[in-house]
Amino acid sequence: MPWKTTLYDYVHHRNQADLDCTVESMYPYVSDIHYLDMRSRLLARRAEEDASRAFSPYKNETRLAVLRTVRRGEAIVADIAMKRTAIGMIRHEELEEQRIERERITLEPLEDRWLVTKIEPLDNELGLVVKPAGVGALPEADGAFAADGLMRAPSVPYLNPGMLPAMQIGARVSFDRGKAVEYADKWWNGSNPAYLHFEVDCTNYVSQCLFAGGAQMNYTGRRDSGWWYRGRSGGRELWSYSWAVAGSLQFYLLTSRSGLRAREVEDPRQLAPGDVISYDWDGNGRYRHSTIVTAKDGNGMPLVNAHTVSSRRRYWSYKDSPAWTDNTRYRFLHIADTL
Repeated sequence: MPWKTTLYDYVHHRNQADLDCTVESMYPYVSDIHYLDMRSRLLARRAEEDASRAFSPYKNETRLAVLRTVRRGEAIVADIAMKRTAIGMIRHEELEEQRIERERITLEPLEDRWLVTKIEPLDNELGLVVKPAGVGALPEADGAFAADGLMRAPSVPYLNPGMLPAMQIGARVSFDRGKAVEYADKWWNGSNPAYLHFEVDCTNYVSQCLFAGGAQMNYTGRRDSGWWYRGRSGGRELWSYSWAVAGSLQFYLLTSRSGLRAREVEDPRQLAPGDVISYDWDGNGRYRHSTIVTAKDGNGMPLVNAHTVSSRRRYWSYKDSPAWTDNTRYRFLHIADTL
């Protein structure tokens, strides 16, 4: 049996496991006990949550792309991307979620067939790590690169041209939630080449969505203040922590007194499209993931778009993420309607 057949069998049965919320169908193809245990616990959480929100999944589809393969001795190591579409119902409303998950799959021969012996996620939602810099240098982020391979920086800060007349007369502008959501849907599964892309890209993506909604940059030129982006120039990345780091964005939104700002609300149902959710996976006060609300389900609960694990209309709680723990805490950030 060719190894690719086993790979396709794995993806097929993983897709079925996501629908059935059990990993039993994967046992003949996967021997990675750690992965199966993790996946089993994750699916159990999701089944419990589906029941609590009266959500009935009825269809899953997964499209496989093999990104690269390497032979290591007798083993094959394949990096894959799975574009998943999950469809279900709440009462009479149909909901569709899309997600792209990348994994590194190790396959080894066993008698007359192949077996998946190791599964490693290639993306994680644990947050952007900022590299320390030398004296007098601006820190940079691990994994930052231009999506088209080129490094560009505009000579002046980015502006929203449509807002310029109001800015010139000193008027306040309205946050356009529709445009923020439109941008979020356009780029949920891709990177706008006008911006740097980060290996952990969630907050960079959310900031772009807020900017598309009309938020003006607060350009200070300092990493630790304002909310701004200028790209990369002379080997230095030029952006504020609040633009690309989850903890810094939520802090900026809550402490800003003009322009882009937010107030924290207690219940996710109080959020509207264009609002932001920040995630503290360990309950230790370190917020490490950001999403943007793009819709509501039949219960009035937020559905979100995100990067890192590219997601569209994902349920806000993220209990089906390996990053989620029993200590996870959230901040629900309602963006001011007038900026």
